[in-house]
Amino acid sequence: MRKIVLAAAIATSALGLAACGETANEASDMADAMAADAESISDEATAMTEEGAEAAAAEGAAASDAAGAVADAAEAAAAEAEKAMASE
Repeated sequence: MRKIVLAAAIATSALGLAACGETANEASDMADAMAADAESISDEATAMTEEGAEAAAAEGAAASDAAGAVADAAEAAAAEAEKAMASE
């Protein structure tokens, strides 16, 4: 009788340990998958940031060009105004 109870206790313990080992493997696999997802998200965010910086630089260059054109037009208008004032 004692042997049967002892065998049942050992079998239950062995099953529990096997289940814990399986759970640990699943947890490890889950952690690896989560790390891969985090790395992928990080790579995408970095790429988006770089694209945004490049777009901002291009827009800044276009704005600078437009500001230069406005300044040139203002200078031309001022010169014409001076000519008009001088001819009066």
